[in-house]
Amino acid sequence: MNDKPKTAVLPEKGLGKKTVLKQLDSFASHDPDYKKSRTWSLVYYLGDEHKDFLMAAYEKFFSANGLNPTVFQSLKKLETEVVQMTAALLHGDSHTVGMMTSGGTESCLLAVKTYRDMGRSERGIRKPEMVIPETAHVAWEKGAEYFGVKPVRAPLGKDFRVDTKAVEKLVSRRTVMILGSAPEYPHGIIDPIEELGHIGLQKKVPVHVDACVGGYILPFMEKMGIPLPLWDYRVPGVTSISADTHKYGFAAKGASTLTYRSVDILKHQLFVYENWPGGIFASPGILGTRPGGAYSAAWAALMSTGMDGYGELTRITMETTQKLKAGIQSIPELEIIGNPESSLFAYRSVDKNVSIYAVGDQMEERGWQIDRLQFPEALHAMVTPGHAKIVGKYLSDLRESVARVKADPELAMKGGAAMYGMIANIPLRGMVKKNVLKMFAGMYGPDAKMIDPSDGGMNAEEGEPEEKQDLATRLAMKYIRWKQRKK
Repeated sequence: MNDKPKTAVLPEKGLGKKTVLKQLDSFASHDPDYKKSRTWSLVYYLGDEHKDFLMAAYEKFFSANGLNPTVFQSLKKLETEVVQMTAALLHGDSHTVGMMTSGGTESCLLAVKTYRDMGRSERGIRKPEMVIPETAHVAWEKGAEYFGVKPVRAPLGKDFRVDTKAVEKLVSRRTVMILGSAPEYPHGIIDPIEELGHIGLQKKVPVHVDACVGGYILPFMEKMGIPLPLWDYRVPGVTSISADTHKYGFAAKGASTLTYRSVDILKHQLFVYENWPGGIFASPGILGTRPGGAYSAAWAALMSTGMDGYGELTRITMETTQKLKAGIQSIPELEIIGNPESSLFAYRSVDKNVSIYAVGDQMEERGWQIDRLQFPEALHAMVTPGHAKIVGKYLSDLRESVARVKADPELAMKGGAAMYGMIANIPLRGMVKKNVLKMFAGMYGPDAKMIDPSDGGMNAEEGEPEEKQDLATRLAMKYIRWKQRKK
């Protein structure tokens, strides 16, 4: 039987618009139910009323293109005002400049490119390095790979913050930037930005703060009286900050901001080519075409929500976060990792008979979309105001899931728990990368094969003997069982 999916072809005659829209609705039938707050990442949903408002704002500039800011001057005005409002939240001053980007990843990539070029221009650095925490968002690893900057990874302290003594030792004459997160994504912990800023000043190295998650919630937490370490432009030595408007700014995707302390830094980000037959070309970011709707929806979100609205959203989010954390801490088999200050956190198992990945599987059987972490193994939650209505159900399902796994520890060797346990525990990381690449390539290959969470990616290539596949899988699972017994 041939299970190869049907190849999509352009219809000879266009379908009716109602038919097309109906098909689109059907495509989402297996997507997570984010409207009922069953997801813990990816979506920042405030309800249909807010969504409809953003769509109306987006539609007003739907066809406008920010590629050339001298043509659609309305878009440049919107971008400038979004940047200025954001800079004020981050305690920038009249010299703070920046741009809107398509999302946090573009903001991070541009910062890497900027500091690489700045290091080359001002210090003659030809083999650039950047010092980043082990918990730095993976976008920084992507930026390092894309732009040829060596990532020098600084270890964490016992509190899961980057070890600043290690950072100081790792800075060299090739270092073009130092990174700190506010907060870092895996555990929701703010790095010691004041200490990193001091190192940056001492060593004359720029310091970037990745506040893609925290940029639009930390300022309002502080206004609520929640004690936080300094992390923004109030810290001498901080030279740039990224903050995602489409996260806790609740704008439409994709919208982020990248700000710099001065235009003297920003100029290293800009691209200009003067000899193209099509004309002189200048661009501030990675994208050429920049959708105008993203500008207008971001501006509309900020203007309509205002300081009071963001304050209220932050209050709801943080009260919900505290209830969730307290409920998780009340489960003897679980603990929160570190001391997360804001609205995202991770929790792990402290009971050798309870696989946290198996708990994740059980939660997904109960209808939750669960994100899993490694080093250490944990589950992750990024809280939004919508989660306020489901706290009790989530905690009830979590207690049931823990009890189910504790009653049957072999669940750790089945389904997604087996795959994630294998990936997290195999010491041969090159083998892990190879197999994940194989799975991911399959998703984008001619068969568009979706990844099966119960498959550890150890399947043999077509034509390989079955025994080879089984041996790899068996060895990996034996290693995991051995490690479980050692706990």
